[in-house]
Amino acid sequence: MSLNSVNIMGNLTRDPEMKTIPSGKSVCSLSIANNRIYTKNGERMTEVSYFDVEVWGVIAENCAKYLKKGSGIIVEGRLKQDRWEKDGKTQSRVRISANNIHFMPRKADGAAPSRSSESDMGQDALDAVSPQDMAWEE
Repeated sequence: MSLNSVNIMGNLTRDPEMKTIPSGKSVCSLSIANNRIYTKNGERMTEVSYFDVEVWGVIAENCAKYLKKGSGIIVEGRLKQDRWEKDGKTQSRVRISANNIHFMPRKADGAAPSRSSESDMGQDALDAVSPQDMAWEE
């Protein structure tokens, strides 16, 4: 038995990169930054982690159409490890393969986050949240 599930919120570190593979399926590559703010010895500390995300199909097309660098998103997915040989050595990397992307509203919006789906997306649900809005105290 095994479990492979990831939920993470962050901001895009670059504009989405959309590609179409030979079979005609769309894939979008995203890169997100996730901030962890905590207190150590009474001092406020920040730890930033960066994650690569791949999104497929209609959700990928919506990401490429509506998201941009700085956009806030919540990713639901799984970890995926790629392995290959280079110069006789095995290389690998882990990224998040997204099942769903939730687009975060603009800070001033006050609206609830929307979820990407096969239906048309409204622009109001697609603007970024500042990194400070995503900070969690421990």
